Amino acid sequence: MRIVGLTGGIASGKSTVSNLFKSHGVPVVDADLVARDVVRKGTGGWKKVVAAFGNDILLENGEIDRASLGQIVFSDSTKRQLLNRLLAPYISSSIFWEVMKLWLKGSKVIILDIPLLFEAKMDRWTAPIIVVWVDPETQVQRLMARDGIPEEQARNKINAQIALDWKKTKADIVINNSGTIEETKLQFQEVLNQVTRPLTWKELALSREGVFWILISALIGILVVQKNLKW
Repeated sequence: MRIVGLTGGIASGKSTVSNLFKSHGVPVVDADLVARDVVRKGTGGWKKVVAAFGNDILLENGEIDRASLGQIVFSDSTKRQLLNRLLAPYISSSIFWEVMKLWLKGSKVIILDIPLLFEAKMDRWTAPIIVVWVDPETQVQRLMARDGIPEEQARNKINAQIALDWKKTKADIVINNSGTIEETKLQFQEVLNQVTRPLTWKELALSREGVFWILISALIGILVVQKNLKW
């Protein structure tokens, strides 16, 4: 099984690439969706966050106001780190089980779409690592347009994350999303071909079929040994 890491930065266009993988039938585990699930009302993550940040972050229905919480953590690095520490165990566990479900279904290639791939140290479990990069000024302008926020606020949000230029140095594959969607799609096609190439022997051994044949081979070996011992 091949587990591919996909990351980028805020307004880098990572979601566009993630959706392209989905449209080509490659399963994607989206950490943002997982993060929403682990803080739903009544969950362990929800209880931890409310205990740490208070009831003021709750909507009338008891769910966490993600916009309000986002404003708090993006303006305070200490609180942002606290939130990451609180939710990391829940998110990591949920991602693991999502991967296991896909493994049981026989998926040979899985994309882990994780914005905080390096921060969460999950880059150790993925190969290759794809970074969706965009030049800094384009990133600022896109974020301002997307969220309808002033430039200073946009830069603060971007600076709250690890710089894309640093992530770029750690990538196995870089998709430059600074241009048009057509240019990004052309790059994606090459990346898709690379990611879905035949599995290596090691990757194949970790797939569902690989484990099955290893178990069958081991069972046959045991039966042969037992038969020889009887002689």
